[in-house]
Amino acid sequence: MLLGNCSYKSEMAQKEAQGVAEKRKGRRGPGSVIGSSAAGCVCAFLSIFRVGDEAFLALWRLGFVASFCTKLSDTVSSEIGKAYGKITYLVTTFKVVPTGTEGAISAEGTLAGLLASILLASIGCLMGEDSRRLYQINVPDVVICVIASQIANVGESIIGAAFQDKEGFQWLNNDAVNVINISVGSILAVLMQLVILQKWGA
Repeated sequence: MLLGNCSYKSEMAQKEAQGVAEKRKGRRGPGSVIGSSAAGCVCAFLSIFRVGDEAFLALWRLGFVASFCTKLSDTVSSEIGKAYGKITYLVTTFKVVPTGTEGAISAEGTLAGLLASILLASIGCLMGEDSRRLYQINVPDVVICVIASQIANVGESIIGAAFQDKEGFQWLNNDAVNVINISVGSILAVLMQLVILQKWGA
């Protein structure tokens, strides 16, 4: 939360002048909170109530961390890109577009989002070996969380560029896109782990 808030406040005057600052000075409404935490809450519920054996509990913990890695990476990449991005490209065509365009990416924002996901996943790994901890993951899980979060964020940019604010997709607001993005990040991490377990029998 602290890192996301700091990224939001970076170069605030510049972002407000360009008209790309978050509404309500970044204060989140119920829809935003639900959209940002839905996948994590599902994984937390499954883990806290110990749904499945130890292998499944490890998957729920992985999905929990991956969901918040995805959200943090998305927030940081967006806000740092708005503040410091020199050139922004539309992810579907790679045409240069104004800062703040839905589906636009920048090198600076993408790098910042990648580092944010690495940081958060690493914290989950460094918290100790207690399997009862909801956020505990191991080193291979860190890699999975980072990869899943970046794939999900690219997908979110594609959705933003292709569908958001388009006719027939008025329902696809930022909150809905957040739900999709973070759920994809969480689900991808779990599926990647399942594939690895099946392939190597770990």
